[in-house]
Amino acid sequence: MRAKLLSGTLILGVVASAQTWKPPRTADGQPDIQGVWSTATTTPLERPPEFAGKPTLTAAEAAEYQKKAIYDVNGDRRDGGGAADVGRAYNEFWRERGTVVPDLRTSLITDPPDGKIPPLTPEAQKRQAARAAAASGHEFDGPENRNLQERCLVANNVGPPMTPANYSANYQIVQGPGWVVLVNEMAHDARMIPLDGRPHIAANIRQWFGDARGHWEGNTLVVETTNFTDQAPFRGSSDKMHLVERFTRTGADTLLYEFTVDDPATFGEPWTAKIPTTRAEGAIYEFACHEGNYGMEGVLSGARVAEGIKLKR
Repeated sequence: MRAKLLSGTLILGVVASAQTWKPPRTADGQPDIQGVWSTATTTPLERPPEFAGKPTLTAAEAAEYQKKAIYDVNGDRRDGGGAADVGRAYNEFWRERGTVVPDLRTSLITDPPDGKIPPLTPEAQKRQAARAAAASGHEFDGPENRNLQERCLVANNVGPPMTPANYSANYQIVQGPGWVVLVNEMAHDARMIPLDGRPHIAANIRQWFGDARGHWEGNTLVVETTNFTDQAPFRGSSDKMHLVERFTRTGADTLLYEFTVDDPATFGEPWTAKIPTTRAEGAIYEFACHEGNYGMEGVLSGARVAEGIKLKR
């Protein structure tokens, strides 16, 4: 876990245009987008109901929203009783809250214009219902029935695509001839992305992070990912999801991350989000999960006791 990048004070400004700022180059001539970047922000992925029909805020509205957003999730608060205190879990020392995005948008989603994830298709609704029915009553049968994040296999927010988290909200980009590597601080996963034009792997091979291929469009790294598995759905996605991510250096300390989700089996239309990220000083740290993952033992042991099974120690 790294030290906080921002104190919670709203920082206003407009990210430099990629058209007016020329990024440095790597030794082999690629636009240099290397570094550790933070996705932390208080701007939500979807537009809140109170901002319906309002794509951006004024500076005064953004300052008020920032203040309220930080207060509502403040883990150091002691009001609300014991249950609320337990629910807040970690205190603010561990958190990276960030600020409202520089252009003061009310959602990270830019398309559709309403700032909302498109509704699930009837097919996806049936799929979600089947998943829930299969899990109902069997959540604690064994470790295989627990979700992938709890099993330290996949972290929900690191994707792909990558969405902001309130801690360990950092990722590192490393470039080399013919390759780009994306390393997430959360769960410490690395995505190896070839740039040599090779085809995707066979359609019958499915992977938690999909199969990524990258290429440059001017100063923008474009990453297209297919071959997802339905075992690690993103917002209910299917294994047919086609993801396009774009990484564009917009200034010495800023990089714009965009992604478009195209999954006709799940969403009525493709949708896009734009997340300005900022440079973070220092290295990302190890994210140790199984080491000390007492929660898994605790919930399964508790379930066995509830079933009347006497545990041996």
